[in-house]
Amino acid sequence: MSSGWLFNAVAGALLLPPLNLILLCALGLLLRPRWPRLGLGLSLLALVVLTVCSTRFGAGFFVAPLEKQNLPLQAGDAAGAQTIVVLGGSRITNAPEYGGQDIPSGISLQRLRYAANLYRSTHLPVLVSGGLPDGGNTSEASVMARVLQEDFSVPVRWQEQSSNNTAENAQLSARMLREAGITRILLVTDAIHMPRAKWIFMQTGLEVVAAPTIFVSRAHNTPADFLPSSQGLQLSSYALHEWLGLAWYRWRYRNPAN
Repeated sequence: MSSGWLFNAVAGALLLPPLNLILLCALGLLLRPRWPRLGLGLSLLALVVLTVCSTRFGAGFFVAPLEKQNLPLQAGDAAGAQTIVVLGGSRITNAPEYGGQDIPSGISLQRLRYAANLYRSTHLPVLVSGGLPDGGNTSEASVMARVLQEDFSVPVRWQEQSSNNTAENAQLSARMLREAGITRILLVTDAIHMPRAKWIFMQTGLEVVAAPTIFVSRAHNTPADFLPSSQGLQLSSYALHEWLGLAWYRWRYRNPAN
C-alpha cells in the first residue's frame, strides 16, 4: 500500500463529509457549556449542511460546476488525436463470482465502456493507467486491459501500472507516450474527475482533448433527490474531493511536470 495513498485517504476523511461535519458538531457540543450560542450554532450548522449534502439535489451544487467545465465529446473533436488514455477509478479485489479475480469498480467500468465506444469510432490505440495505490497484487491497469480485451474486444497497446494518483497517471503516461511520439490524446474519465485530470495532463506538455463520461448533474430530478441518502452523501463527498484536489494540484504542480 502506498504511503501517499494512505495519507490522502486519511486527509480526505478528515476534510470531507461526513466526518468533517461530525467533528464540527462535536466541537459545538464541547463549546456549548462555556459559549452556549456559539456551540449550538456550530452544531446546528453542521447538521444542516450534512443534511443538504446528503441529498442528490444538494450534491448538485458541487457537481454541476465541475461537469460543465468539459462538454461531451462532439463529432470532429477527436481530429488529430493519436491515442485514447483511460484512467483507472479503483477496483474490487477478490471477486468470488469471477474466481477471485480483481474487477473494475462501477465507475471504472463506465470509463472502460466509453473508451471502447471511442475505440470503435476512431480505432486509435489505447493506453490504460492505474497502479496499486491500495496494495494488492494486480494493478488497476492490468485489470482494465483484461476487461477491455475480454469483454469489449478492444486491444490495449500500453499499460501504465505504477501510478498511485492522478498526478502520477499523467506523469508516467506522458513519459510512455512521448517515447512513442504521441503529443495529442483523448482523455477518458468521468465528468466530475475530468477538470483535475485534464489540468494535470496538460502540465506534462500533452495536448488534451477531454472525453468525459457519466454526467450525473444532467439526470432529471425526482422527489427522492430531495431526501437524504447515502448516495447523495457519497456524491457530495466525491465532488468536494475533486474541488479540493484541483486547488491542491494548481498549487503543488503550478510548474510544468515534464
